[in-house]
Amino acid sequence: MYDIKKVRADFPMLNGKTMQGKPLVFLDNASTTFKPYSVIKAIDEYYFEKNSNSHRGDYDLCYDMDVEIQKTRETIANFINSEPNEVVFTSGDTEALNLVAYGYALEYLKPGDKILISEVEHASNVLPWYRIAKLTGAEVCFVDIVDRRVTVDSINKAFKENKNIKLVALAHVGNVLGYMINAKEIASICHKNGALLVLDGAQSVPHMPVNFKELDADFLTFSAHKMCGPTGIGCLIGKYELLQKMATFHTGGGMNVKFNKSGEVIPLDAPAKFEAGTLNLSAIMGFRAAVNYLTELGMDNIHKHDEELFKYAISKLEGHDDIVVYNKDSNSGIIAFNIKGVFAQDEATLLNSKGIAVRSGQHCAKMIDNTIGDIATVRMSTYLYTSKEEIDIFVENLINGGDILDAYFN
Repeated sequence: MYDIKKVRADFPMLNGKTMQGKPLVFLDNASTTFKPYSVIKAIDEYYFEKNSNSHRGDYDLCYDMDVEIQKTRETIANFINSEPNEVVFTSGDTEALNLVAYGYALEYLKPGDKILISEVEHASNVLPWYRIAKLTGAEVCFVDIVDRRVTVDSINKAFKENKNIKLVALAHVGNVLGYMINAKEIASICHKNGALLVLDGAQSVPHMPVNFKELDADFLTFSAHKMCGPTGIGCLIGKYELLQKMATFHTGGGMNVKFNKSGEVIPLDAPAKFEAGTLNLSAIMGFRAAVNYLTELGMDNIHKHDEELFKYAISKLEGHDDIVVYNKDSNSGIIAFNIKGVFAQDEATLLNSKGIAVRSGQHCAKMIDNTIGDIATVRMSTYLYTSKEEIDIFVENLINGGDILDAYFN
């Protein structure tokens, strides 16, 4: 493990920041994460020392930027255990999933084919497939949810009941309940049945070791801003042979070998063919710094820290029957809960008045009410810099925080 006090000193947002006149307790890390000084420095370095485009000039600054991009590709590939040419830069997890949808599914799915997803998915892993179904004549179907999660048995059942599943798209770790699927076994089932697995890693890659080759998923997506990196940058990791088969999503500068008046366009090989136009270069440098920061702390350590805080928080909430926790047996850093008789957003507003940042609502998973039986929840989520003292403040205000009206009239 690591020294939490030293880690917290790395983050300017944790050094004296207040909210509502109270010391900030940030428990919305499933939404986004704070950035350490090393990441901020890397972003600044681009603007102060390396400001140039890439692939656009025969001069040192431009070459240096090409080197920075390749270094980042290699760093991410080592981090996730893929090949560097399997790392495609996107604006984030949402664009990465859309790239698979429009680059692969739109190209290869046909009427009668099926796309298997679940009711607990984030909108980014639902809406692109709805759109692809309309465009191709394919059908979106849903795997059964067992004990509020996707299981290997439910995946097997889905394939037995649906003979034409060609693509399965699932969150590796759910963004509301925090349950992790058995991705390796599910990938094996998919491949035995002639289907591909798209793994939404937005909530797994930042929190635990994820080995792309070992899991054998066909595609993996994630965002930098959920793992101490900048906003506006993320990755699609894809098996190279599939990336080569895929159509391009964005077209324009830099992604082609040539085009002519007859309409012929010859794209570059992957990953360059997916990276039209100027990339978010400062964010790419910040992304590499974030991955290096996580690597230095150790992904196993980060995962253990999340698990420890989860168990600690759950133990502190035991015996309070008015607090309904929907995922007591999860092992992530996410707790989804409600206070009986209190609307989720009112509770979040009350916690805000105490300086505590949590998320409330449907968390972009707008079908999850079918699974948990409530339209909205409050979600607290930890990360590598969250302390037990912050959990204590959260629990104390959850139990003894006063009347909800205090948040509106004090």
